[in-house]
Amino acid sequence: MLGEPSLWALNRRSVAGAFALGFFILYLPPVGQTFCAAIGAVKLRVNLPISVLLVWISNPLTIPPMFYFAYIVGCLLLLRPILPFQFSFWIDWHNWFGILGPVLLGSLVCATIGAVIAYWVVQGLWRWNLIQRLKARRLARYGRPSPATSAPSSSRQI
Repeated sequence: MLGEPSLWALNRRSVAGAFALGFFILYLPPVGQTFCAAIGAVKLRVNLPISVLLVWISNPLTIPPMFYFAYIVGCLLLLRPILPFQFSFWIDWHNWFGILGPVLLGSLVCATIGAVIAYWVVQGLWRWNLIQRLKARRLARYGRPSPATSAPSSSRQI
């Protein structure tokens, strides 16, 4: 199970999938995020270390703004009034029942959007990097850029 090569591979599919999984799980409630990321990486056969490390973006310093943003998103989707952030209100667990619905809905929406964006950004950066390396290789080999990637010349030579 942990010997699966795709869990440790650094290729476009495995890394992009790990980023998507990590960004999805970091917006879920912070109980067992690392375990969920590890199980998800094994099931989806994406890079295990990257997916586990990404969930640590949500930590005691980042969780309050993340979940308040999720609360705002949830309130907007449920058409509920948004309560201002007051630390004493948010740490009292008696108040959590009134805000649980918007926080969970907002977390699910933010997690989904974050996962999709992370996946496509990694895919795009990976492809951009590949194109840059191919251009550099071609330049080193032939001493000039390829005709397909060079800009057309506006002056005519006779």
